[in-house]
Amino acid sequence: MKTGSQAGTLAHQQVLATVIEQVHRRLPVPGVAGARRRPLREYAAVNPPPVFFTPTPWSLVPHAASPWRPAFTLSVALTPDRCAGLRLDYALTGDLANLRLPAPMPPGPADGLWRHTCFEAFVGGQDGGAYREFNFSPSGQWADYRFAARRTPDAAPDPSVLIPEVLWRSNPGHLRLCARLPASVLQPAGTWRVGLSAVLEHQDGRLSYWALAHPGIHPDFHDPAGWRPLPAAPDISSP
Repeated sequence: MKTGSQAGTLAHQQVLATVIEQVHRRLPVPGVAGARRRPLREYAAVNPPPVFFTPTPWSLVPHAASPWRPAFTLSVALTPDRCAGLRLDYALTGDLANLRLPAPMPPGPADGLWRHTCFEAFVGGQDGGAYREFNFSPSGQWADYRFAARRTPDAAPDPSVLIPEVLWRSNPGHLRLCARLPASVLQPAGTWRVGLSAVLEHQDGRLSYWALAHPGIHPDFHDPAGWRPLPAAPDISSP
C-alpha cells in the first residue's frame, strides 16, 4: 500500500513525463495556454555549448651561447580570451637547488627582474610593430614595458594600467608560475605574435637564457623571428 508521500511522488513523476513528451512532440503543455515548446534537439542547435580553448604547452630551449645547459625542462601553456585577456602557465622542472630564486617581495612593479630568475612574455600584433614586454618574478613582482618598434620604447602616454595576477608555487623538482594579463594591456583581438622566454640564475651566478627559438648568435628575446602566432580564442562570454 502506497503512502501519501509515495503517491504524491508518483503523480509528480507522471506529470513530468507528460510534460517532457509534450515538449518533444511540440504539443501544448497542460496548464500553459497556447504554450509551444521547442524540441531539445532544436534548442541545442540554436544554443550550442561553448567551445573552450585547450592550451598546449610550448617548450622553451636554452640558447647555445649560455654558459652551460643544466638538466631543466621549461614549458609555457597559453590560454587566450578576448575578454579575460591572456593566461600564461610556466612550468619548470629540474633540480631547483641549483638555481637562485628571488626572495618573496610585496607584489608590485619593479625594474631589473631579468637580472635574476625571471619569466617573460612579449606580445605584439600581426604587423610586427608595437609590442609589450612582461616580466614575472617568483618574488611576486612584475614589470611591463611598451615598445613602438624593436627595442624602441614607446613614449606615448599609456592609458592602461597593468595589475596582473601572478601566483607561483614550488616543490622539490618543480616550479610553476601562473600569470594573467588583462585584455586592456594587449593588442586588439585577432592573431597575436608572442615571444616566450625565461632567464635562470644558477647558484654560481651565471645566467642561462631560454626561449621558443633563438634566431641569432646572441640571446635576444626582442627578436620577432623567434616569436610565434597565437590566434585569439573566440569570445565565449557574448550572447
